[in-house]
Amino acid sequence: MLDLAVEAHELARAKTGTEIPGVVVEKEGLPYATVTIVRVETEEAERMMQKPRGTYITIDSPAIRDNNRRVHRQIVELLGQKLKLLLQNLRLPEEASVLIVGLGNWHATPDALGPRTIDYTLVTRHLHRYAPQELRGGLREVSALAPGVLGITGIETAEIIRGVVEKVRPDLVITVDALAARNVERITTSIQLADTGISPGSGIGNDRTGINRETVGIPVIAIGVPTVVHAAFIAGDAMERLWQELNKNPNLHKVYKFLHPELVQSVTDSLLAPFGGRLMVTPKEIDELTQNIARILAGGITTALHPGIPAEEFSLYLG
Repeated sequence: MLDLAVEAHELARAKTGTEIPGVVVEKEGLPYATVTIVRVETEEAERMMQKPRGTYITIDSPAIRDNNRRVHRQIVELLGQKLKLLLQNLRLPEEASVLIVGLGNWHATPDALGPRTIDYTLVTRHLHRYAPQELRGGLREVSALAPGVLGITGIETAEIIRGVVEKVRPDLVITVDALAARNVERITTSIQLADTGISPGSGIGNDRTGINRETVGIPVIAIGVPTVVHAAFIAGDAMERLWQELNKNPNLHKVYKFLHPELVQSVTDSLLAPFGGRLMVTPKEIDELTQNIARILAGGITTALHPGIPAEEFSLYLG
């Protein structure tokens, strides 16, 4: 199953050759980003997309990879706007409390996006309880958690979150997680927001218990950024481009006809066999990229949840 709804929609359209009934897609072009909103509205669309019904917002910006603080600030503001849109759709009161959960393994850089985002996120639950009244203006009650992964804790992440929700009683959970992409160009350049929750590990074939309204009892908004691509996708894309080039050359057309998809798949499977077919690829600069993305996500979340803090000043409030 693909993590990104835009990629799932592209794949479903390619398979059917037509638009997917029950799916509404809107696009917005900006100088520094493209925003795609995919709404899965019917049971049939849910089955074809392999995505739960709901709204998926994807912000694509190759400039995220650049160390350009001005563009990063614009992405922070855009992310904050789109997160506010999902909050409005949930019709939560302005004073609704929020639990932010950084999913992932802090020991593995490509999977550390969630915990690193928590490091930069402004939490205020303790201020609401102990700070003077004058410090509360424009600050929503926010708490945060980085629960680790099953291999570290021995506990399903969904169980930990459900236990914290029962004790802290927030009105909303926002999860932040690293995702797997189908296209290498989306690594650390796409940000997806969804009001459907998340299934941790689904993009790398390691499904865990879902974190959604059904499992934790309250609405869940999921924010994710691709940090890895399956090696099989890269091999497949490389072969597809090779086919296209061979097909253009009459002298090599016989070679093109010999390279059946079944043969290519067999070769790819044999190459990935030592890794159980689950070899994932990530850039060598992933540590710096993850750090930048974590700051952007924390900034967007902060500006959306705390209207009293301007986007350009949120870092001043972090400890």
